[in-house]
Amino acid sequence: MTSRLAGLLRIKFALPALMLPLTGLIFAVPQPASAPLISSAFLGCFLAVGIVVAETVVAIGGRRHVARRQLLNARKELADSTVPAFVVGPDGAILFQNQMWSTRYGDQFGTSILEKLGYCVADPKQAWHDIRLTLAKTGCSACELGEMGRFSVIGLHNGGMQLWQIETAPDPAPAAETSDPVKCDFEWLPVPLLTLDARSQILRINAFGRDLLEGAHPGQLLATHLDGLGREIADWVSDVSSGRMAHGSEVLHLRSGNPDRFIQVSLTRGTDDQVTAVLSDASAMKTLEAQFVQSQKMQAIGQLAGGIAHDFNNLLTAITGHCDLLMLRHDQADPDFADLDQISQNANRAAALVRQLLAFSRKQTLKPQIVDLRDSLSDLTHLLNRLVGERVYLTFDHDPSLRMIRADRRQLEQVIMNLVVNARDAMANGGGITIATDNLCLSEATRVGQANLPAGEYVRVQVRDQGCGIPAEELSKIFEPFFTTKKLGEGTGLGLSTAYGIVKQTGGYIFCDSTFGEGSTFSLIFPAHDPVEEATALIGTPPPQVATRFETEATVLLVEDEAPVRAFASRALKLQGIRVIEAASAEEALSLLADHRLHIDVFVTDVVMPGMDGPAWVRTALRDRPQTRVIFMSGYAEDVFSEGHVPIPNSVFLPKPFSLTELTALVAQQLRVETPVSK
Repeated sequence: MTSRLAGLLRIKFALPALMLPLTGLIFAVPQPASAPLISSAFLGCFLAVGIVVAETVVAIGGRRHVARRQLLNARKELADSTVPAFVVGPDGAILFQNQMWSTRYGDQFGTSILEKLGYCVADPKQAWHDIRLTLAKTGCSACELGEMGRFSVIGLHNGGMQLWQIETAPDPAPAAETSDPVKCDFEWLPVPLLTLDARSQILRINAFGRDLLEGAHPGQLLATHLDGLGREIADWVSDVSSGRMAHGSEVLHLRSGNPDRFIQVSLTRGTDDQVTAVLSDASAMKTLEAQFVQSQKMQAIGQLAGGIAHDFNNLLTAITGHCDLLMLRHDQADPDFADLDQISQNANRAAALVRQLLAFSRKQTLKPQIVDLRDSLSDLTHLLNRLVGERVYLTFDHDPSLRMIRADRRQLEQVIMNLVVNARDAMANGGGITIATDNLCLSEATRVGQANLPAGEYVRVQVRDQGCGIPAEELSKIFEPFFTTKKLGEGTGLGLSTAYGIVKQTGGYIFCDSTFGEGSTFSLIFPAHDPVEEATALIGTPPPQVATRFETEATVLLVEDEAPVRAFASRALKLQGIRVIEAASAEEALSLLADHRLHIDVFVTDVVMPGMDGPAWVRTALRDRPQTRVIFMSGYAEDVFSEGHVPIPNSVFLPKPFSLTELTALVAQQLRVETPVSK
């Protein structure tokens, strides 16, 4: 560097001497008459530019030499200093840290003083400008760097560099607490921490807090990064700061554009009305909470739907029953017969709607059997082709070795029809629908969507379409009852909720994968069954023997709390020559049965009644009359028939609403069946 500087100096002083012979040479050349003026101007400019360039080169080299010398001198002076210090360049880059600094603080500033200022002040660029301005005027300045304390800043002459050294450091912690410096340093505590003032402005924030809040720094308001409290965050912090609240904890939403990020903020009042905030990521907790709320909501809607269905089925039973009684007195040529038929058909349509509610609430009566999906879908092919119309084509893709499932065949067909109709409606311009089946083997428990599928053998049915797809924000709502994306009057919103209820009640799973604008795929997954096991179970049950003893008039005890239903059922049975004894409650029925001279062949009873329910009073009555046959009637399968309850022998179930023919046929069946003789 010294030799280069000397060379530059020699060039500077030698340049004028070199210019003199060159000038003489220029004037020695013959020139035209007008040339003296031009040559003189040219010579003057040439000399001026040469001198300026030479002086500039020498000046730059000189400043670099001075800066390098000052940095070397600073290194020597700070090497053995007991005060933590470092040197900052003109652009804010940290050029050197002494050994005391490295031992105590490591590399906490990164590579630039601006980075540290960004953690401690609201506007680091303005703070850096102010420091440089003060140094230019006085040669020294000072700066507070958060928890590290106060620093004195000294300008190094002509180099534009700055010497930063700690002036006052925070009081050291007790020896027992300083054994691990990381744990004692606010900056590196392994918990996101903030210090706030009464206006919710961030005063200090450690590294974990900056990571969790994605770049927060002092000077910002907490509401810049969080929301969702329901009131102003500043008011909440002010209540804690003033002592109106001892402490507080809330889960807030992170304003990062990610809808699934939630932060739990716990506030504690500190000194000088400051508030300490401890943060934690509550995203997983909020996800579980949302799932629990959704489950509770669906359960509540299911209970409501089941209750409504029960009451409607009682009304429909009375309507259809008395309509059947009227139709018995009118032949088809009667002018009133067509009106009665219309009443009956619309009552049946209402009953179908109620069955959808029961399917969603999973309280319908299923008749499961071993089903081969290939046969079931083959039988549905003609009907499905009629449903989709001419602009939509339907294709099937079956696994040749498809396993069987155990389900209610009629209800399963209803699910497939609902999915195909929805797929058709999603393709206004036509397209293709594919129904595919295959076997699925899970060697270990697998999470699919929000459900955990245990390891085992499954059968999967997929209904794929090329329609408009489902927006992501609506995908989580499609199985809710009455939710529909169709126009008013084009759908009830019960199709997918019905499918969901039937599949879940069968013991299966239903999922939907959809890309908006590209199409949707609904997947039904059922446990695979072996048909041999089902056949064995059926063979193990001895066939009933046909009775011949009911040659005289039979007696039925009819127990029903709904008077219209009881009146219809009683008249229907009496028309068949059956003696009917009526009771409006279980207690009344047991009172009648207290007379042991009364002979009863069949109990026909409602399941859900005020006081004792149907199964409860029947179990009591069968202690003294064990051979009596039982028919249970109900608008839905109540929990009394669920798993864990002892089955009632010689009993059958008649779902409401039922017709006159269904009631009388089932009673006749029970009267004909003889109890098997035990050996």
